[in-house]
Amino acid sequence: MGSLAGVELDPRRLLTLAAIAEWGGIAAAARGLGTTASAVSQQLSRLEADVGVPLVDRAGGRAEMTAAGRVLAGVGSRIGAALGDAALELAAMVGEARGAVSIGAMVSAIPDIAATALPWLAQRYPGIEPRLVEAYAADGLPALRMGELDVLLVSDDRDAAIPVPVGVQSFVMFESRYRIVVPESGSWRTVEGPGDLDGRPWVGAPAGTARAHAFARFSAAHGVSPSVEHVAGSQMAARAMVSGQLGAALLPEFVAVAIPRARVCDFEVPGSFLVRLFRRRLSDRSIAAVDAAAMAVYEAMTAAAIRYGDEPYAPRPVIVNSPRDPSEGESGGS
Repeated sequence: MGSLAGVELDPRRLLTLAAIAEWGGIAAAARGLGTTASAVSQQLSRLEADVGVPLVDRAGGRAEMTAAGRVLAGVGSRIGAALGDAALELAAMVGEARGAVSIGAMVSAIPDIAATALPWLAQRYPGIEPRLVEAYAADGLPALRMGELDVLLVSDDRDAAIPVPVGVQSFVMFESRYRIVVPESGSWRTVEGPGDLDGRPWVGAPAGTARAHAFARFSAAHGVSPSVEHVAGSQMAARAMVSGQLGAALLPEFVAVAIPRARVCDFEVPGSFLVRLFRRRLSDRSIAAVDAAAMAVYEAMTAAAIRYGDEPYAPRPVIVNSPRDPSEGESGGS
């Protein structure tokens, strides 16, 4: 995130403000951005809350920029121009991208990649033939090393991060804190601290996964042991099990806050959850089609995060601006 005099600013909200200024109102900006007026209004309200001053004067039924609004709308316009320049530079760099490319992703990301990334590729790079594969770190990394996958999106844990293989580049797309979520019914209402979770049913994760590493830290810190442990390989399965009142779970915050018939506990969990993108490259240069596919996945995940940020239950933006990848400093990560 950028900042202005110590205030944290979300670039996406600045882009929304620039659209309001450019198109002359919230409804017009929503049409131009291809979203709803409610979503634009939410982004504006959150930006005004961030800076602590009104940015748009809504008196008289019209949306007029205040002095502060004009300043920040100008910042948003410059951000938009910089993004456009970056897209043009990328297009020039990978303009000859063509051929088969394989994208691996966990099941929770597949709908967004299928709906957004593949059409994005088809429109901009008709010479690329994408293949989408459900894959996780355990099977996806060997496939990446063997050249069977070109791009791999994985869930990871910052404190127990997956090492980056030689010939692969990695960067963090999202980072989120972990939360404990419990069913809302029965004796779960008495859970007020970590100690109240000992001896309760849990929805766990397969060994070696991000959620398993995080739970091991939490268990060691608070002496929590499950009475029975259900196992959910995907966050979607964990969400369904918690909603079905089968047990508590440790999940990324953006998943935990959206589970029906469940309550997020108000205590800290060590560590943070990452979504990382791995992409194959040659020893001395990137591969045009792989670069294009990686950018398509990035666009899809960014769009998904923006939609999430518009939801009323969203506690905070998921995207972290230029987060440090755990591979930085490793010889195989560049």
